[in-house]
Amino acid sequence: MRLIFMGSPAFAVPTLDALVAAGHEVAAVYCQPPRPAQRGKKPQPTAVQLRAEALGLPVRSPERLRSPEEQQAFADLGAEAAVVAAYGLLLPQPILDAPARGCLNVHASLLPRWRGAAPIHRAILAGDTETGVTIMQMEAGLDTGPMLRVGQTPVAGKTVGDLTDELAQMGARLMVEELASPSPPRVQPADGVTHAPKIVKAEARIDWSRPATEIERQVRAFNPAPGAWFEVAGERVKLLAADLTEGSADPGTVLDDALTVACGSGAIRPTLVQRAGGRTMPTAELLRGFPIAPGTLLA
Repeated sequence: MRLIFMGSPAFAVPTLDALVAAGHEVAAVYCQPPRPAQRGKKPQPTAVQLRAEALGLPVRSPERLRSPEEQQAFADLGAEAAVVAAYGLLLPQPILDAPARGCLNVHASLLPRWRGAAPIHRAILAGDTETGVTIMQMEAGLDTGPMLRVGQTPVAGKTVGDLTDELAQMGARLMVEELASPSPPRVQPADGVTHAPKIVKAEARIDWSRPATEIERQVRAFNPAPGAWFEVAGERVKLLAADLTEGSADPGTVLDDALTVACGSGAIRPTLVQRAGGRTMPTAELLRGFPIAPGTLLA
């Protein structure tokens, strides 16, 4: 089948690879333009652009798709369908209408729960026991289109990195299956709609007055990035893994020599941390070079 692929981050790469491996003809790959990143602020191509170039596929990176010229260029590709995975731009109606089979989306949630930009983070933060992937037929609304295929997986104990990798592979498999054997579309239920707004950096700061269960979910939701964090002695420390445990004191108080910290209810024991500009390390290693005494109040 002649396809257009539209995606940007690493999450989308397995779907692109799966389409190529299944023998589909990818007429063009659309992705976000290179953006300034890292310390040097040098424009960095997206993971999808790098993979597409390695596969020898033509890449297009328009800033937007609203001009008649861009829409005509898209239509001129003559694709039977467009496959979309975390592309990063809303698709105008002329784009949605151009391919004969429309635009099919790999969305990393069990729709209608978690429509929007950060469904995996939000599922972990909310304490969902299950999440998954929905293959949907795109329409003008934000993740409102009919559902075609669904896959589920447990959330328990997984970080956002774990789930992103797992759901990327699941979405790639489901999309190839859908293209090979189209499913009857199902309208999304009216009940159970939630929204997953983009993560902002302020959400990564730990508020020790919250219950330990919520803080542990926050740690998993922001591992590997941006990393949940706290301050001690004027230094920011990222908390990348932690266990729930018992303990009671003023929230933020260090309870023992293992850096167990009292929360609004219960306590957590960090197991994996990272100092500013340093490498990730076990908590015991951190404490050998950067002691944090019991009774210290973390900010």
